[in-house]
Amino acid sequence: MSLRQYEYALAVAEEGSVTAAAELLHVAQPSVSQQIRGLERELGVQLFTRTPTGLVPTVVGRAFLREAEIAVNASRRARATARAGADELVGELVVAVQMGFGTRQLPGALGALRRRFPRLEVTVFEEPSSAELEQLGRRGALDLALMAACEQSPDDAHHLGDEEFVVVLGAGHPQLAADRVELRDLEGEPWVRFDRDSALDSVLLNVLRNNELAPATAARVSQTATAARWAAHGLGVTLVPASAVPHGHEHLARPVSPAVTQPVIAVVRSGAGPAETALLAFLRQESWEESGRFSSVA
Repeated sequence: MSLRQYEYALAVAEEGSVTAAAELLHVAQPSVSQQIRGLERELGVQLFTRTPTGLVPTVVGRAFLREAEIAVNASRRARATARAGADELVGELVVAVQMGFGTRQLPGALGALRRRFPRLEVTVFEEPSSAELEQLGRRGALDLALMAACEQSPDDAHHLGDEEFVVVLGAGHPQLAADRVELRDLEGEPWVRFDRDSALDSVLLNVLRNNELAPATAARVSQTATAARWAAHGLGVTLVPASAVPHGHEHLARPVSPAVTQPVIAVVRSGAGPAETALLAFLRQESWEESGRFSSVA
């Protein structure tokens, strides 16, 4: 078996067909088919089954692909480390961010990383669930995860700062006259909430319950920017990390009392290379104090 076969199998699983996988990999279709058949013969199992919608991994195939993904990512990191020089680093860095956290800080850190290592390819994706982030980290699929601290946070996590949550109100809302909104003064307000498995919705639900507020739901959304924009249009109020308030909506956001904060941590893979180390250093240099941007005179 070879890493090339692993990469071909992962591409077929991602694209759902040999033809699309070949286009993605910039190789001939027969080459992909041949590699997949050879891999299945060597393993003695069927990795994919054909359905009306395309090729779908079998149960055994899914288990194999999880391990193949780990192997491919490890190979990429090894190549990147081996090629690292004083001023050059090539390869791929995979970063996952818990939705809503570090929205303002991460772009600055990534920009600094890009200037230092212009040939480094960085893949970033948002994940609403901290549990899913943990699973991805344990599988070795991530180089660095940026997330809120929780009970399952590893002991070697790096504390970057504290993310304060703010409430976003509709234009003309009477509470905009205050520099800090008392949560109890929002009794009876409808809320723009998040998907049920989202860590942000768990924070909001706990805050409402701790302040004896009923979680009346006006709508559920998947993105913090959408929640803020819908709140700004008067659909309901919402609670988001301060750094996630979209540009142009700062005048509609206020810190709350009692204050709601969560520590933000970076979890770096074991045996971190120069790219992960540099990104962690750049994240530490970013400011995590956000609530001063929001006031009644803004």
